Amino acid sequence: MKSQRRGAKIAMDPAELDAFLAAERTCRVATVDGDGSPHVTPLWFAWDGRALWLTSIVRSQRWTDLQRDHRISVVIDAGDNFAELRGVEIRGVGVPVGEVPRTGEAVPELDAPEQLYADKYAGGQIFHDGRHAWLRVAPEKVVSWDFRKKSGSRATTVGPSKSMAQDPTSV
Repeated sequence: MKSQRRGAKIAMDPAELDAFLAAERTCRVATVDGDGSPHVTPLWFAWDGRALWLTSIVRSQRWTDLQRDHRISVVIDAGDNFAELRGVEIRGVGVPVGEVPRTGEAVPELDAPEQLYADKYAGGQIFHDGRHAWLRVAPEKVVSWDFRKKSGSRATTVGPSKSMAQDPTSV
């Protein structure tokens, strides 16, 4: 995996990254469309500490894109004010795991991610609707940021935020 070169002062350490990905609920998934254009959609996800797991409708543009070009970029972010912004970008390839679409056959590799997903979104119950399938994204590159570190304070700020015209890459 490529290491983060810029913004090291505000990068999340592994424990912070795991906690952030366990807590956040929605990611934005970018794939490459047939004409080379980006295609971005929101999804729910599970993080197992090594890979990001996505469940996708197999008749979606996203699934079609990934069958042609496995490259994927995923962003999970949070924060309202500039000084509160934090997030993670994961780049890798989306690899289908299990049957397509998923109907519930025994797939030991899916036991942990399905339970993580069910605990996070479905009250611990695993559902297979015969329309979705699992994608594993093993990170090739992870970039993280936590602008709360820039100010030296982990507390949530109150009041006016810093100007968005300020260059966030200058940290």
